[in-house]
Amino acid sequence: MIRSLPTFAAQNFDIMPRKKMIETDILIIGAGPTGLFAVFEAGLLKLKCHLIDALPQIGGQLAELYPKKPIYDIPGYPEVLAGDLVTNLMEQIKQFQPGFTLGETAETIDKLEDGTFIVTTNEGTKHHAKAVAIAGGLGTFEPRKPILKDLEFYEKEDRGVDYFIKDPEKYRGKNVVISGGGDSALDWSVFLTDVAASVTLVHRRNEFRGALDSVEKVQELKSLGKIKLITPGEVIGFKGSERIESVDIEVNGARMNVVTDYFIPLFGLTPKLGAIANWGLEIEKNAIKVNNALDYQTNIDGIYAIGDVNIYPGKLKLILCGFHEATLMCQSVYNRINPGKKYVLKYTTVSGIDGFDGTRKEAEKAVVKSID
Repeated sequence: MIRSLPTFAAQNFDIMPRKKMIETDILIIGAGPTGLFAVFEAGLLKLKCHLIDALPQIGGQLAELYPKKPIYDIPGYPEVLAGDLVTNLMEQIKQFQPGFTLGETAETIDKLEDGTFIVTTNEGTKHHAKAVAIAGGLGTFEPRKPILKDLEFYEKEDRGVDYFIKDPEKYRGKNVVISGGGDSALDWSVFLTDVAASVTLVHRRNEFRGALDSVEKVQELKSLGKIKLITPGEVIGFKGSERIESVDIEVNGARMNVVTDYFIPLFGLTPKLGAIANWGLEIEKNAIKVNNALDYQTNIDGIYAIGDVNIYPGKLKLILCGFHEATLMCQSVYNRINPGKKYVLKYTTVSGIDGFDGTRKEAEKAVVKSID
């Protein structure tokens, strides 16, 4: 479920931006599956990672768009839910102690004389890194917004329109109207029944495109009177002078008004390359060109692009391809940071894994014993 991912992250990782400069070996822009796996490969090389993501939780598209949809082409998993894959990746990298700056976008990048970089977010959080890996999937995700009069007024300064649920406690004891027909709308409607004073779910169709158990749970909560379901319906306007006091909903040609404190439209996300497009990188078809013959480096030395955000001849936008690209990128960064130092590749079955937290994973030692 969507709500489990931020909780898991908060218990195991540093996800709060700090006022001081954040120092790291590799700064990864994008906390989707490719970015997360890069942390593991970097950790094997004793390289520290910090990740920036515009979304308020870890996992990228997998967490935000389809956490309960199965994925069938991950090696070793005949079938794995997207949210579970994120959870597994987080468990895999836990001992390498990555840091996270969430809910912020990378705005500017400055290359220093020593070849390192300073990346600043829209909130002013500064990161100093020896290399930068852009793993932003399809780019910065922006919420798909309904076309409604006065929407811009109500989406500012906590006036009642939210596109992400960062802290469910914000809605405790409040009246909430959620609009949408996918997993996010269903899951948050279910979750907020234990938090909000009332939850109303509006969808323009009677059918929902979400996981079956989520649809059934909403049906159950509707029967218990804990969710008010309005289908087919569509929010068409707001009322309220300083902030939202109610929303107008069109239902079968008629209009009804529902009192609410918050309107949360969950219509998915629109990918955009964002400020990264202004960093002087070579762009083709809204993707970043890289050298796929070597290490997925961009035209700027020290900046790499891995996963769906990059483009090269024969590119396939698959998670497993992103994992491969992340592996070669980390090897290149190691050589860049340690010029002249030879790294001997060893399989983890032989070398084991030493975490930055002092933990060690390794195969059991063979027992030397004679046989009588």
